[in-house]
Amino acid sequence: MSLLKVSCFGLSLDGYGAGPNQSLEHPLGVGGMAMMSWVLPTRTFQQMHGGDGGDTGVDDDFAARGFANLGAWILGRNMFGPVRGPWPDDEWKGWWGANPPYHVPVFVLTQHPRASITMEGGTVFHFVTDGIHAALARAREAAQGRDVRLGGGVATVRQYLRAGLVDEMHLAQSTALFGAGEALFTGIDLPALGYECTERVASAHATHVVLTKKRG
Repeated sequence: MSLLKVSCFGLSLDGYGAGPNQSLEHPLGVGGMAMMSWVLPTRTFQQMHGGDGGDTGVDDDFAARGFANLGAWILGRNMFGPVRGPWPDDEWKGWWGANPPYHVPVFVLTQHPRASITMEGGTVFHFVTDGIHAALARAREAAQGRDVRLGGGVATVRQYLRAGLVDEMHLAQSTALFGAGEALFTGIDLPALGYECTERVASAHATHVVLTKKRG
């Protein structure tokens, strides 16, 4: 069965999934990269970006799990880029250069139509204008039985959580304190939605927590 998963999602100690004042220079908000410091040295991250070596251990295990059995991704528009409103042109093609790290179809939620973009390495960006359920249906069809990863950002994850569509969520909580930004769980009753903590492992850089939606 194809599952919808949130994986390797950085969270500050005070519950923010992005810092304040997101921009081209600060895609995760001011100070937001502190949430992701756990993954940068891992072997999985280094190899994904053309490097050699990298750390193994707890952090790398979770990073690798985030890419296992994936057939498609879903991204909110803010995760695709900083452009707002109608697309002014076709120049912006994501943060990642000519060969993004996805290598599968990626479905980007937006209110403004745009033609699909084929990138190197098997990544194809499709732009979905008819909501989260339509994006999930298209992603599952493209995944052909494999899992779909929900990449964020915070507002997109919150929409899918409220709808009860997320099957599993891995959070990597750092020691960073933001004080402001985009709070992940404010106003969301996780137990009422059927979520429970099924795994908790700490490394030197992050506390990894897995929340799973009860079946039945």
